[in-house]
Amino acid sequence: METQQFEKNYTLKSLIGYTTPTIAVMVFISIYTMVDGMFVARYVNATALSAINIFMPFYSVIFAIALMLGTGGSAIIAKKMGEKNNKEARSNFTFLVVCGFLLGVLIMIIGQVFLKQILGLLGANETAQLFDYTITYARIILAFSPFLILQVMFENFFVTAGKPKLNLLITLIGGGLNIVLDYIFIAVMGMGMKGAAIATAIGIIVPALIGVVYFLFSKNSVLHFVKPLIEKKVLLHACINGSSEMMTNLSSSVVTIAFNLMMLHYIGVDGVAAITIMLYVMMFLTPIFMGYSIGIAPIISYKYGSKQTTQLQFIVKRSYFFISISSLAVLVMAYVFGPLFIKAMIGGDTVVYSIAIEGFPIFSFAFLFMGLNIFTSMLFTALSNGKISAIVSFLRILVFELGGLIVLPLVFGVTGIWMALPIAEFLSVLVCFYFVVRKRHMYGYL
Repeated sequence: METQQFEKNYTLKSLIGYTTPTIAVMVFISIYTMVDGMFVARYVNATALSAINIFMPFYSVIFAIALMLGTGGSAIIAKKMGEKNNKEARSNFTFLVVCGFLLGVLIMIIGQVFLKQILGLLGANETAQLFDYTITYARIILAFSPFLILQVMFENFFVTAGKPKLNLLITLIGGGLNIVLDYIFIAVMGMGMKGAAIATAIGIIVPALIGVVYFLFSKNSVLHFVKPLIEKKVLLHACINGSSEMMTNLSSSVVTIAFNLMMLHYIGVDGVAAITIMLYVMMFLTPIFMGYSIGIAPIISYKYGSKQTTQLQFIVKRSYFFISISSLAVLVMAYVFGPLFIKAMIGGDTVVYSIAIEGFPIFSFAFLFMGLNIFTSMLFTALSNGKISAIVSFLRILVFELGGLIVLPLVFGVTGIWMALPIAEFLSVLVCFYFVVRKRHMYGYL
């Protein structure tokens, strides 16, 4: 049984080994997301790429709901596995998967019925080509939203089941299919936005179905489908426990919009392009933080549930050590390779390049603190304290970061926009330190 994987005494090497596949999953998702956009931009047009961006907030809502159920549910299930209550863990697992799928069906129906109104609120004008592209893409993706929720939930549950390498394999299959079909449908067959949407949908469906088949027939796995008990408290607990991860995902979209608006106000379209490049750089340099945190979370939940205090202390302390060293490494990589990445994307003799290079050294300083905040938020989720995890995420993104974007430019101009993220991450570290110290006796991790 996979619980033996969690029972062993971990070293830093074995912790990194267990989380490496999950880190690789996050890196690969970043890569194929960017490649997907490149195919649309190159073989359709820039308006088509804008159409995908118009739909992204709605897509982010679906993704955030799935992430909430996956991370919140994983903490509950891993804790019960640690308490040797595997039967109840399987029942809760099955119940949450069914709830996620049904929620996806509801989102699909509501989305299809009110799609025109939703796209109007997101900025798509019915009289423009942008609207036609967006509605074509959105209708296809929404038709498969139940599978999107399953895919994201399974990414968490495979790690909880002790199968992070299988999770990586399935992600590679889905992402690889997406990239190959993008080329076939868009570049070769000229199917445009419909081809892009179908390729993305297939890249979602296949991993979701593999997950269903695995958990349906792998009866030797500690997690597999059983006849579930309907437990509203479990669903509510999972939602509360995973609310911070949902909030992080949703509020990041809000902050991105704020970045764009501020750049439009102070610089114009070139400023928006520059901040977009910054966010791409961040997307490539920071998957290690989220991947490690997601990968380590079920181990922490299991050790906490099984009252293995000595191992819990070791894992938490070594995790903070690993995240700290990784943060320094990412910061160095940002300063060394960041300018090269920017030049490759936009060219070296452009206004956008000049804007980005000027702000990059300030913006990149956020990488020094970002990993500590991500891990601390996930730590409290793993300990089934969704309240603290949600507070950390709320203060970090919607108070410090959004507040900084509003206040700092009034004092420092454009430099204040670049300063908003690193200052927000630094202030969040102070909040995390406060909660970690305050709750150390309750959970026994220090």
